Amino acid sequence: MDRTSISDGVLHTVPDDMKMALTSHPDLVSCWNTLTPIQRNEWICWVTIVKKAETREEHLKRMVEDLSEGKRKPCCWPGCPHRRPNSQKWFK
Repeated sequence: MDRTSISDGVLHTVPDDMKMALTSHPDLVSCWNTLTPIQRNEWICWVTIVKKAETREEHLKRMVEDLSEGKRKPCCWPGCPHRRPNSQKWFK
């Protein structure tokens, strides 16, 4: 797999703004591609499920910081409601 190829998650595809954030930090692309499909899915859902554009920007920034620090999943996130029906109670 080349350094510009960005793998998707289990249920979600990587949106363009996340691709830009990842490719603007070349070492993060290889880090991203080493995540499991479920871990990538959690990051994608965590970034995209928010309602406000400002919050999404904050999540993108935090994703870059956390991945740079070696974190493999979003902190304090109950999980993708699209993957586990019983976690949908957290999202109204």
